[in-house]
Amino acid sequence: MKKTTTLLAALAFTLLGSSLAQAEEEGLFESIFGRHKEITPVSNKTYQDECGSCHFAYPPGLLPSKSWEKLLTAQALPDHFGENAELDADTLKEIREYALANAADKSDRKRSRKIALATENIDAPLRITEVRYIKRKHHEIPEKMIKGNKDVKSLSYCDACHTQAKKGVFDADTVRIPNYPDWDDED
Repeated sequence: MKKTTTLLAALAFTLLGSSLAQAEEEGLFESIFGRHKEITPVSNKTYQDECGSCHFAYPPGLLPSKSWEKLLTAQALPDHFGENAELDADTLKEIREYALANAADKSDRKRSRKIALATENIDAPLRITEVRYIKRKHHEIPEKMIKGNKDVKSLSYCDACHTQAKKGVFDADTVRIPNYPDWDDED
C-alpha cells in the first residue's frame, strides 16, 4: 500500500510540473509521508539570537538532553569553551527549556535519533564534534580541508561547509567545502 501511495504521489508531482528533487527539497515528502530525515532547525528566536551571536546556533537535535543539561547551567556558562556566555535567569531558562525539548533523544528526526543512539550509553558529550556518529560522518575528509582550511578551521563550524545547516539539513548533497570545490575527488 505504501509503495502504491508513493508512486501515486510521485506521478502527481510529475504531472503537476514539480520535479521530485524540488518536492524533496521543499519537504513535501516529509509532510505527506511523515519521513523526517534531517535535524529540526532552530525555531526559537532567543536561542538563535543568544547562541548565534557567538557561533552557529546548533540545532538542539545535534546533542542529547544530558549534554544540554550540562552545557546550559548558570555554573557552566561563565566558562563556555573559554568564553563568558552568562545569561540572565529568564533567558537561560527559556534557552534551556527549548534545547531540552528539542534534543536528539526527544526528536522524531532520523539523524537526531542516530545521534541519540550514539550517545545513549556514554557520558554526555559537551561538543558536537565529540559525538561518535558525527565523527564517523566526517572521518574521510582530510585534515587539510578542515583544520588547514582558513575558511573552515574545525568541524565545529558546521555552516562553513553545510550550506543548508540553518535549515537543519546536513546531508552530503549540500556540502561545499570552501577552497575545495571538488572535495570528493581529493586523494
